[in-house]
Amino acid sequence: MSDQVKIIVADDSALYRGLIRDTLQYKGHEVRVATNGREAVELVVEYRPAVLITDWEMPDMNGIELSKMIRKQPQSFVHIILLTANSDKEQVVEGLQSGADDYLTKPFHPGELVARVAVGLRMAELTREIQEKNRLLEELSLTDPLTGLPNRRAFEQWATRELSGAVRHQFGFWLVMADLDKFKGINDSYGHAAGDEVLRRFSTVLRQNTRASNICARLGGEEFVLALSHIDKQGVTVALERLRCGFAEERLEFAPSLRVTASFGVAGLHHGVPTDLDGLLSQADAALYRAKQQGRNRFEFSENVSPASREISLSQR
Repeated sequence: MSDQVKIIVADDSALYRGLIRDTLQYKGHEVRVATNGREAVELVVEYRPAVLITDWEMPDMNGIELSKMIRKQPQSFVHIILLTANSDKEQVVEGLQSGADDYLTKPFHPGELVARVAVGLRMAELTREIQEKNRLLEELSLTDPLTGLPNRRAFEQWATRELSGAVRHQFGFWLVMADLDKFKGINDSYGHAAGDEVLRRFSTVLRQNTRASNICARLGGEEFVLALSHIDKQGVTVALERLRCGFAEERLEFAPSLRVTASFGVAGLHHGVPTDLDGLLSQADAALYRAKQQGRNRFEFSENVSPASREISLSQR
């Protein structure tokens, strides 16, 4: 029902409320009416209309006050039309500066009312489309296009906030760096399309083994990261063993006999000791390096020391 409500009319005059409602309903619009400003605010919050038509003078709050209050609400764009019996230009300017988008002088011609409402509906629809496109663009900017996982930017935004909370409230927080074993060999032997399939398959397993309250992301190439909070070391061990085994058991369409594995490095925040995200990532990366050195298809926990810089050859990975 609420999706049908596109227009709200606020006027303390029963005559004008009825006139506006009947005129717009005759044109097929769904209309709700309010007898004062406070009722109008409640209806706007409830129905999120495209257009609000409000009288300038009302007993509890005038149209300017109502417009300012509506603009503070977190609802989507509302096209506000002020009704006024005063055609003084200074008053009109004041009304538009308060947040109104248009005005109509009483008494008005029904055709002009319908035309101005039509403009408001078009503006509201255009704004909705822009907001939706912006939302999609923001989503794309935070999503890895190949796997559909969050990307590095999205991960850093989430993990920075969560790490701050872990330090402040002293709850468990762990970062897991993951790297597919000998991935370059898959690309060289089977082609990049096969490599992409492996990346997507690992992403699916990773997502399936990530709680809704945590996050997993692709950092780039064959590198992934998983953040776990409100969990102890034993819980991390269980989760990673399930993830490691789950991926190792995957069978790929392009090579059913091929067994692909991943290695993991883990770093944790201990007793709320302050640290930054980059520091934890470096520790997890050093632990991942040890997992590679010790045979791959395993996970290693960080020793919580600042690792020296190093490089791993493609053959080692």
